[in-house]
Amino acid sequence: MWNDFRTDGDLSVRAAITTYHRDATTRHGYLARPDDDRAHPGVVLVHHMPGWDEFSFEMAERIARHGFQVFCPDLYCGFGHGQPDDVAAVARAAGGVSDESVVADAAASLAVLRALPGATGRVGVIGPCSGGRHALLVASLLENVDAVVDLWGGRVVMAPEELSAERPVAPIDYTERLTAPLLGIFGNDDKSPSPAQVDAHEAELRRLEKTYTFHRYDGAGHGFFYYHTDLYRPTAAMDAWNKVFAFLTETLRA
Repeated sequence: MWNDFRTDGDLSVRAAITTYHRDATTRHGYLARPDDDRAHPGVVLVHHMPGWDEFSFEMAERIARHGFQVFCPDLYCGFGHGQPDDVAAVARAAGGVSDESVVADAAASLAVLRALPGATGRVGVIGPCSGGRHALLVASLLENVDAVVDLWGGRVVMAPEELSAERPVAPIDYTERLTAPLLGIFGNDDKSPSPAQVDAHEAELRRLEKTYTFHRYDGAGHGFFYYHTDLYRPTAAMDAWNKVFAFLTETLRA
């Protein structure tokens, strides 16, 4: 849980940009992990639509301080390099990163985490915004995911006109293939996903008897974890963070 540590304990983490291989190409990722010799489960962090940015790195470090080895791949690596906002703009102009590419990067990231010293073999996936949608997609399409956290992922439920070559199938249509337990965190003032879309997703999960827990927050909208924006809702965000840590502990350390 948040602030649950001993002051004479070791809270140190190691974090750095590194590389990994996917489809015979070298790509970039951010690795954050506890600075100790103990065994820890892994977490793939799928970054949000604004890109592979400082918020994503800080999120990785926060999760690492709670005892997880975290790898955040640069989903936009194929669009070139520069400042995060500029690279994200290039990606948006190109129609965004494809679901197929995200799943391939996540599969490579799972392999990176399972090969690390001290890996327990159990790995979850988490993401905010588009990363929440992608995390759910990854957990549905890959067989070796042990837990998934969807932080207000939009376009899980999609109208036919929202489908595209990059996003040909709505993640909700893969629900039957989901085997990992799911935690969903949502703001009731959000428009994407709207409360009605969250209801529809929950109904499908219930119909297929999936293991899931959804938490919704009044007075919070999209991106209410984003302390660098006006979207931030500190009380809701910290309550939700505690739920995330409890869920990851229960599912990955059991």
